[in-house]
Amino acid sequence: MYKISNADRAQVLIQALPYIQKYSGQTIVVKYGGNAMVTPELKDAVMSDIVLMQLVGVNVVLVHGGGPEISEMLKKTGKESRFANGLRVTDKETIDIVQMVLAGKVNKSLVQLLEQHGGKAMGLCGLDGRMLMAEKLISSEDLGYVGEITEVNTEVIEDTIHNGYIPILATVAGGYNGDVFNINADLAAAQIAAKLGAAKLILMTDIRGLLRDKDDEETLIPVVNVSDVPSLKREGIISGGMIPKIDCCVEAVRRGVKRAHIIDGRIAHSILIELFSDEGIGTMFY
Repeated sequence: MYKISNADRAQVLIQALPYIQKYSGQTIVVKYGGNAMVTPELKDAVMSDIVLMQLVGVNVVLVHGGGPEISEMLKKTGKESRFANGLRVTDKETIDIVQMVLAGKVNKSLVQLLEQHGGKAMGLCGLDGRMLMAEKLISSEDLGYVGEITEVNTEVIEDTIHNGYIPILATVAGGYNGDVFNINADLAAAQIAAKLGAAKLILMTDIRGLLRDKDDEETLIPVVNVSDVPSLKREGIISGGMIPKIDCCVEAVRRGVKRAHIIDGRIAHSILIELFSDEGIGTMFY
């Protein structure tokens, strides 16, 4: 096994110093999902990254999904998972399971995991303090209780940070008549980042980033100006499942987030590589 020398360790810390100085006191929103949320080693790496970020003064907000866990619970109750345009069709029974799994099981297990790594975490969902308010999403197919965010109230998030905790947010939202809505976690993270005036939005995925050729990971496009996105769509470089993720990055940047990133959550410590190194990782939108 390669052993890192003390001189190399010092070099790594020196390289990280300007970035630590730059982001100390800033807010960074991380959307956590994909393999990084499933593989034990990657989960541990993400939690260590977040604890380290907090210790050097970064205000981290962790927004999470939980699609596989929801599908698993639906299967146990004999319900089939159905999707339309990449969104889960959510009837009355399904929204109850979504709320139970996301705001309960997944959220609280992440709080516990972060605490085990020495962090201080507070689990919240969009229903707390009217953080996320939504109306039914109107689309070509009736998706049921899938919502479109109409309001983001960040007071409860800011209070949590102020009191020294890392907010861990499950993306269910409240309706104006007492309904509960399932919200796409990427979209929620983008809108929360914008409302908080975050320095960065980081979306963790299971791909390298935006590829010029989707079958060749060596064709990574490291930097994209949001004004170039329409032409990249026309060329077919941005297509399929990447469209909604990149739209989230574009929306965040247009609403005032300085940088948005799509990074590969399959790489251990990808958040730290992005944040505190000269090379960075994935694709950055500005």
